[in-house]
Amino acid sequence: MNLKVHLLLQIILVAILCLIFTGAYVLFQTNRQARQDATTTLNSIGKYLEMQLIRIDANLQDARQFPDFEIWKQSHAESGVCFRYVATNSESSYGFCQGEELSNKSWPRNFEQLYRWFFQPGLELTRTLSFKSQPRGSIAITPSAEMELARAWDHLTGLLGLSAATTAAVCLLVYLTIYRALRPARLIVNTLEKMQSTDAVTLLPTFKLGEWQCIGTAINTFAETQKILLAERKNLVLQLISVQEEERHYIARELHDEFGQCLSAISALSTSVLQTARQDCPQLIPEVESIAHINQRILETVRTLLLRLRPAELEELGLAASLEPLITEWTKQHAGQIDCQLIIEGDAQQLQKPLPITLYRIIQEGLTNIAKHSNATKVCVTVKPEKQSTITLTIEDNGKIKSFPFVKNQGLGLLGIRERVNGLSGQFDLLLNESGGLTVKVTLPKPIMGKT
Repeated sequence: MNLKVHLLLQIILVAILCLIFTGAYVLFQTNRQARQDATTTLNSIGKYLEMQLIRIDANLQDARQFPDFEIWKQSHAESGVCFRYVATNSESSYGFCQGEELSNKSWPRNFEQLYRWFFQPGLELTRTLSFKSQPRGSIAITPSAEMELARAWDHLTGLLGLSAATTAAVCLLVYLTIYRALRPARLIVNTLEKMQSTDAVTLLPTFKLGEWQCIGTAINTFAETQKILLAERKNLVLQLISVQEEERHYIARELHDEFGQCLSAISALSTSVLQTARQDCPQLIPEVESIAHINQRILETVRTLLLRLRPAELEELGLAASLEPLITEWTKQHAGQIDCQLIIEGDAQQLQKPLPITLYRIIQEGLTNIAKHSNATKVCVTVKPEKQSTITLTIEDNGKIKSFPFVKNQGLGLLGIRERVNGLSGQFDLLLNESGGLTVKVTLPKPIMGKT
């Protein structure tokens, strides 16, 4: 989950919990205030009636006028309150309600049910009325439950509105703050992805927050180390390619100078023995011819090895001239099974070392893999030198691939191609083409094609 969304949800959850507890406290205080107001009113009217008893005892008021609530009604404006006076002998009682009941209930029914269940509004309060330590009756007050519900609902909705506005403001402020604080994370991720996809080393800028700066410093240190390791690896690959080519030249020279001369001598001797056998011992002719035939096959094999180990045309005539006999010889070896086509778009003769031999070896290895594993019938090799920036090599076949991509079974051939390409800061891609076969695409930058 996105960190900003996660934090906002946490804030909203905390705000809801706080709102629940605050709402419960507000409702409790509303009910408590309603009870205190009812108690205060009850005590006020009780003292008012006791004062009337004092006046009656002093013959300042007619006893028949007791209890008289008119003056109290005029001085107190409580609404929705009902009073009831009961004499001690229960011979007389008097009651009245002040104010009008609410005609329009604005609160939900569920709220009313919960409030009545928790707080029981409208409970009757009773006070004993006494004079000269003698009970003269009792007075009861019943506050309006509807008035208390209306007051509680008003307080609660006001709190909800204020809390919603506060929560929205806090969420917006937190979102903007986190958004600004996390902007370096996107830059760090993009830089790491770029470092993963290419050999280019990109350093992170300086960050204001200390935590991001620590991360950026660690990544920049890693990037510098990676840059050194990549440079060392490229140099090592180039050295290995050079050593490999020198070793192949040495083997080719030995095959040509030593093994080739010995085979030529055997060929000359077999010819001489054949002539002698025809004159003196005709029965040896088949064996001598067999030796000459075997020697000829060995010579052809040596020539093929020499062509693979050290293509003379590559050094003397360039890449394009050396690829044509390679493709021709390979097609000849697989005559009737695989047809190979060579396409060179542009000038491939002005390439400098080590690019020509690298492309030549990649094509060799690619054709070998196709012959061994692809079951293809058509192969197309395309070399496309760009004018300024890159040169592209594509080897495409129409075989059938059983599993792609190659992860566990990637052989040494593809690994060798990848290492050569990475050593020259190029790009190596394996693509599945429309026919179901494999396309090997190699792109090498021309700045590498400079001096060696």
